[in-house]
Amino acid sequence: MKIKQTMILLLHAFIGWAICTATMVIGMAVTTIENALIMHAIIGPFGFIILSIIYFKKFNYTAPLHTAIIFVSFVILVDFFLVALIINRSLEMFTNLLGTWIPFALIFTSTYITGLIIKKR
Repeated sequence: MKIKQTMILLLHAFIGWAICTATMVIGMAVTTIENALIMHAIIGPFGFIILSIIYFKKFNYTAPLHTAIIFVSFVILVDFFLVALIINRSLEMFTNLLGTWIPFALIFTSTYITGLIIKKR
């Protein structure tokens, strides 16, 4: 894959991660942590569905499985290195199913299924 194609793919992943982060930051400012986590688990994957539709319709450089792996890997890596290690200075966020593992699974699944649906059309 060319550098420009890689950058476009990673830009989509970054925007998805930013949607998730904004959801958590705003959610924690206006409601309880539990409600923020629930909103994050819903809005994050929905954001990735929209991004996946845009990516697969306009660019479509990678297969649905590869795209889903790249998107969720990007989110996991940024959450680990930036959020957990630098910002929180703790890996505690990875002990929370609703805070990390469920959204990771939903991001992967929503991206993969969206890609499959668009590829069929």
